[in-house]
Amino acid sequence: MSQDQPQARAMLRKDGFTFKQFFVAHDRCAMKVGTDGVLIGAWAPVADTRRILDIGCGSGLIALMLAQRTPEHVTLDAVELEESAACQADENVRASPWADRITVHHQDVVSWSEECEKRYSLIVSNPPFFAPGTTTGSVERDNARSTGTLDHPTLLRCAAQLIEEEGIFCVVLPEEAGEQLISLALAEGWHLRYRFDVAAYAQRPPNRLVLGFSPTAGETLLERLAIRDEDKSYSADWLSLVKDFYLFR
Repeated sequence: MSQDQPQARAMLRKDGFTFKQFFVAHDRCAMKVGTDGVLIGAWAPVADTRRILDIGCGSGLIALMLAQRTPEHVTLDAVELEESAACQADENVRASPWADRITVHHQDVVSWSEECEKRYSLIVSNPPFFAPGTTTGSVERDNARSTGTLDHPTLLRCAAQLIEEEGIFCVVLPEEAGEQLISLALAEGWHLRYRFDVAAYAQRPPNRLVLGFSPTAGETLLERLAIRDEDKSYSADWLSLVKDFYLFR
């Protein structure tokens, strides 16, 4: 261990999460930085993207990760309904190296999709998945987690209005909700092009699905990852996926 590591650890801020190239403050956001957001931000297919949309951006985490992974000509829009989260996302973006490429919009994505004239080659979302009525004791967190504010049929319709013909729409969901979304999306004319099964531990069933849909038919790429080995240490696959972002200590 180098002599400056203890000092660097002491300097880490407590109101958010420090990544290698940026900081995400999330103390005013209902949904904090978590594994789901990191998963989709590190995994989403970004090759040949020109314009990216993050639906329900929260703290701005996913948009910032995608900005880090893409060339300077790629622009990103991040839409967030909750005012405090949108304000904090905007602050996080302004403090990042990609302030000139990311625009945060405090708006309902339904209204956004009706008004927006742009089309996106990549749309990402870490969407709500609990049924209305599930409570955590926080109105803001309940709204962020509940499909009452953005149900999955509405999410699919908004994405369909905004996606390019060859574009990809990516979501991360718990396994059961992900399976339900696959059925719903296929019925709505989407094609499943990517399926990334993520398990907490090796030899256990997946508890998260990261999915990529397109309006255009094509081969489905199937992948699987375990975040930790059975001895609870991080797996080599997980470390490889997040190595450009996490400060492992």
